[in-house]
Amino acid sequence: MDLFEYQGKQFFAKYGMPVSPGAVAFTVDEAVKAAEDLGTPVMVKAQVHTGGRGKAGGVKFAASVDDARTHAENILGLDINGHIVQRLWIEKASDISEEYYASFTLDRSAKKHLGMLSAEGGVEIETVAVENPDAISKIHVDPAEGLSREAAQAWVEGANLNPAAVEGAVDIMIQLYEAYVGGDADLVEINPLILTPDQRVHVLDAKVTLDVNSVFRHPEYVEFDETQPRDEREEAAHSKGLQYVGLEGSVGVIANGAGLAMSTVDVINQVGGKPANFLDIGGGANADVMAGALEVINNDPEVKSIFINIFGGITRGEEVANGIIEALNRVNIDAPIIIRLDGTNADEGREILRPHLNDNLMMEPTMLDAARKAVAMAKA
Repeated sequence: MDLFEYQGKQFFAKYGMPVSPGAVAFTVDEAVKAAEDLGTPVMVKAQVHTGGRGKAGGVKFAASVDDARTHAENILGLDINGHIVQRLWIEKASDISEEYYASFTLDRSAKKHLGMLSAEGGVEIETVAVENPDAISKIHVDPAEGLSREAAQAWVEGANLNPAAVEGAVDIMIQLYEAYVGGDADLVEINPLILTPDQRVHVLDAKVTLDVNSVFRHPEYVEFDETQPRDEREEAAHSKGLQYVGLEGSVGVIANGAGLAMSTVDVINQVGGKPANFLDIGGGANADVMAGALEVINNDPEVKSIFINIFGGITRGEEVANGIIEALNRVNIDAPIIIRLDGTNADEGREILRPHLNDNLMMEPTMLDAARKAVAMAKA
């Protein structure tokens, strides 16, 4: 779950990090009102779930209220990497002496949290990593031990920041780690973290990705979830509690488990087709879940065939088969369906499905065979 910049700053502020005052604006008049209330100069910043805002003209300095109006008029509706700007963050402008970079994410290979800090902020960290990798100070944090102040101090000193910034940076790095862990985040990033002329360390930008699976621990994340960008298909799937990502192909995908769904998408590509979606129905494949999944995919006019790929574990094969048959009685499906059923009680499930097979409902013994059939039917 990716947050807008202003949401990321609200998130950081909960953990004590210093952020600039600002206000969200959905219209030009709201932007003008925010600039008047904050007092100029202000920054007018596009709020979109993508990078490159500054290069695209989505971040502007406004020395006056009239400037804020002009920039708001120009930025609202702007297309930035396929994202249309529908909201702005009007923020009190900050004086900057130096810019730094800081982040925490998970290093899966090390099975530890990874912190990165660099004196070269304000640019993409990937560029720094390629052109000057020694400019990035890294720290691995054992989740069981956490980040001590001593370790944070050594890490910050290793980044060769301005000595005037060290103590403030240590404080913010500890807070950033607390936000990362306590907020169940996949990524927390500040770029830039700035040193002001009066030698304060300050958070000037915020990029936060939260683990969507942690929402049950954070009911307040519902507000963030409501602002996630979704197309019509994704919104329909979300309303049914389905894990769905729309793609641009013609083979609809239904699988139980994220790993199997990703493998299904891959194998469709491997045999010359294009998946229309990623859809994970989770551990359950009962009639309600299957009917919801089929309805979402059936509403996509680009879908020419549907590949149902189920590996029974806790959910048994006969339950899956009965769920599919009942779902087909509820939803009028136009595209041909190809089923691959394996795992627990798969033989029993196949026997239940067999009498119902026809030119629009087919079954194949392996995932590869089923993918080839689904691609062929989509091209027919």
